[in-house]
Amino acid sequence: TSRSELKPDNDDDHDDDHGGQNDDADAALSNNASAKQQQKQQQASSSNLPPRPPNPYDAIKKAIVVNDNSRQNLIRLIGLKSLFAKQLPKMPKEYIARLVFDRRHKSLALLSSDPNKKDCGDDEIIGGICYRAYPEMRFAEIAFCAVSASQQVKGYGTKLMNLLKMHAVTEGIEYFITYADNYAIGYFKKQGFTKAVQMPKGRYQGLIKDYDGGTIMECYVHPSIDFTRVPETIAAQRDFVLKRVRATSKSDKVIYPPLPSDFADVVGNAAPSISRGSALLLPNNGSSSSGGGIGGGNNNNVDARSAERSLAIPGVVEAGWTVSDLLSITRGTKDADQKKHQLKGELMSLVNKVSDQQFSWCFRDPVNTEEVKDYLEVIDDPIDLRTMEKRIRKGDWYKNKHMLYSDMMKMVNNCKMYNGEGSTYYDYAVSLEKYLATIFPKRVTAAVAAATVEGGVGGS
Repeated sequence: TSRSELKPDNDDDHDDDHGGQNDDADAALSNNASAKQQQKQQQASSSNLPPRPPNPYDAIKKAIVVNDNSRQNLIRLIGLKSLFAKQLPKMPKEYIARLVFDRRHKSLALLSSDPNKKDCGDDEIIGGICYRAYPEMRFAEIAFCAVSASQQVKGYGTKLMNLLKMHAVTEGIEYFITYADNYAIGYFKKQGFTKAVQMPKGRYQGLIKDYDGGTIMECYVHPSIDFTRVPETIAAQRDFVLKRVRATSKSDKVIYPPLPSDFADVVGNAAPSISRGSALLLPNNGSSSSGGGIGGGNNNNVDARSAERSLAIPGVVEAGWTVSDLLSITRGTKDADQKKHQLKGELMSLVNKVSDQQFSWCFRDPVNTEEVKDYLEVIDDPIDLRTMEKRIRKGDWYKNKHMLYSDMMKMVNNCKMYNGEGSTYYDYAVSLEKYLATIFPKRVTAAVAAATVEGGVGGS
């Protein structure tokens, strides 16, 4: 019974002391009036904001499915089992059925909007994620994730994960964790998962199983992010930054007069050295000497004269440009940067190829010396794929492919030395060594092998 339906037990008591009630009523009316006024002010201020566009996720039919013995959920669980078995053919069907129907697991199912397919099992389910939550540890393990082949081109994979994240917040889940095979790593990366697990190991160790050939990946679920409106959020952040930039920028407020027709001649016949910015310009005499200045030579002098002419344009210096800035975008510097970026891309590609191999799972992360306490007593210089990736991203560590291959072979030899012949890890190292010979040029492998025999690192 609602409070408005309750009636007083004694009407006489209800009619007593009208004066006190009138005073209370006046105070209540006054408070209501002020509250309404504040509400109107808030509505007036919010009315200046543009209306929020409709959320496309609202049109998606979805359901959290658990094994509660209800007819509808059992039909949907059968449809999810069939979907996972069809889209994940390498996974044992008995294992899929056991986890999907396990009462500790839940599934987020995307349902067809066709009313004729309602409660039709396989036809109704177009996508799903099966997961198990650990509320006391505030994380969940994703067991299966699949979308019907006919619906994959419609972006349901991303929508499915975003909807799961939104639901996870309601369950108090902070992290998702999963073991991804080589074909799924790319998908999970796009959904915000990373190979660098930040969640303390004590929270999940012993609760989830380790899978050979799978890569453990993690995703932090931020509780205040609306994952169904990420594009709108990014656009709003971009507009906010641009507004703040425009508030302090003068580029759209100060108008300089047009350049005179003889500007090039005037600047070309100017004094041989002008200091406008953080560096001193070279003389305009076309000297080909190689000493002093910015580096010498005709090319450098031409670049310096071009920078000088650019700085002479009204507004360039005022905008904060300096000689070093202008010289950094010249052709020579561009070529060097392009070569550096090209090498970086090639090295990252090689590391990714190695990391994607099933036998490389034990090389992806540093050896945990707290668990393997004698590792550093045997191995003086540990190395792993994640360390190599960090060195490549830093940009200054590897000068060529020879240096990367040398680290790869060091990783192979470290594994062989510590584990010994006959162990599984030793076999992994042998497989990796054979694979490296197929992805690195022969001149690189030969040069490093020769340098190793001589006690150094070869390559140019």
